Amino acid sequence: MENREAAREKANVALSSVLAAVAITAVKLVVGIMTNSLGILSEAAHSGMDMLAAILTFVAVKIADRPPDKEHPYGHGKVENISALVETLLLVVTCVWIIKEAIERLVSGSAHVEANVWGYGVIILSVIVDLGRSRALMRAAKKHQSQALEADALHFSSDVWSSVVVLVGLGATSLGQPLVDSVAALIVAFLVLAVSYRLGRRTIDALIDRVPEGLSEELSTLLRQVDGVSEVRAIRLRQSGAKLFLEATVGVPRTMIFQQAHEVMDTIERTVRARHANIDVIVHAEPFERKDETITERIRMIILEKGLGAPHHMEVHSIGGKYDVEFDLEFSGGKGFVEAHETTREIEREIHEKVPQVQNVTIHMEEFHPEPSAGEEETAGEERLRKQISGMISSERRILRFQDVRLLKIGDRYNVSVTCLFTRERTLGEVHQIICDLENRLYEHFKELRRVTIHAEPG
Repeated sequence: MENREAAREKANVALSSVLAAVAITAVKLVVGIMTNSLGILSEAAHSGMDMLAAILTFVAVKIADRPPDKEHPYGHGKVENISALVETLLLVVTCVWIIKEAIERLVSGSAHVEANVWGYGVIILSVIVDLGRSRALMRAAKKHQSQALEADALHFSSDVWSSVVVLVGLGATSLGQPLVDSVAALIVAFLVLAVSYRLGRRTIDALIDRVPEGLSEELSTLLRQVDGVSEVRAIRLRQSGAKLFLEATVGVPRTMIFQQAHEVMDTIERTVRARHANIDVIVHAEPFERKDETITERIRMIILEKGLGAPHHMEVHSIGGKYDVEFDLEFSGGKGFVEAHETTREIEREIHEKVPQVQNVTIHMEEFHPEPSAGEEETAGEERLRKQISGMISSERRILRFQDVRLLKIGDRYNVSVTCLFTRERTLGEVHQIICDLENRLYEHFKELRRVTIHAEPG
């Protein structure tokens, strides 16, 4: 809804400029013919070009505000830039004609110019109209970041100064110096050429996707300030009419989970749009290896890069400035022992290479069954096993109470899971030690257990 309202406002401003240009061009043409003033006729020709430019701007604004489609993924904003380039070319052609006519009059020394009240009136009227149009267009151009409207505003502001020059020429004619009118026409032409040069350069810059000066550096600094961004690797900007498109590649910590990385990308988009509302943002994240990664994080990434699941039950022990590492590693069901062992040896070699602080690595290989097992009625033997396990857990006095002892048969062995409650005053280290002690006792007394999982909760 907001975009439609902005498009409507831009179109209305452009249309009012067209109507004003038509009126002022007609008046200048009639008075120029009546007075035979080259200055006024050049102004009429200039206004005629402005009228054509205003029509082009109106059409361009209407097309440029169309939404992106399959053939135009970046939208239709370049139409505004093309329109501005056509306006520039028309102005240059007009200026060449004015300069040619003025030089011919100066060389021949003949110029019959009638400076009357009509001549003065039309130029003063032109100054008033052009001043009003340039201000209205510039306000709309700044509000909606429209290059086409800004180009029109520059046109009409230049008309104000050129009209003042023509007034000077008419005044000189009244004092008996008619050739000054030709000089005034030359000044008008060179003023318009100067504006055309500025406009043309900016238009070509936009068409060849030249980045506005300093914007890349500003956005790069802005992205680096976002929490979670380790580095900015690439920034590309493309302008299409009033819209800028930003494609950025940033490095995020490789240990960051996907959801966190996605939140960082969302934060980048919000941060950029808060500073530049007309920028459409696309961000690509790449993994970044931080220098402050822990030993656990670095080992975990080595294993994940092998396409294996995350290690569990990892313990890191410091011994004389070096580290001993132990962890469990799961392999898919059916994996051959020799193949799994070769993989663990490769992982060990890579850990020693990439984490030189580690001197010893011990890997416990396990088989992972991703598919759920079919449920079966609990047998008398399994019921007895569950009661025996419950009895051993209840003998652990450091546990407040326990619940949900569950058995899951995997092959000819069992996974057991249980929830244990602990006093709130205990530290995490104390709870972890109690769990480890209990797990070791269960493994020692019940050889049929394949895995023990204890979930701790505050009581």
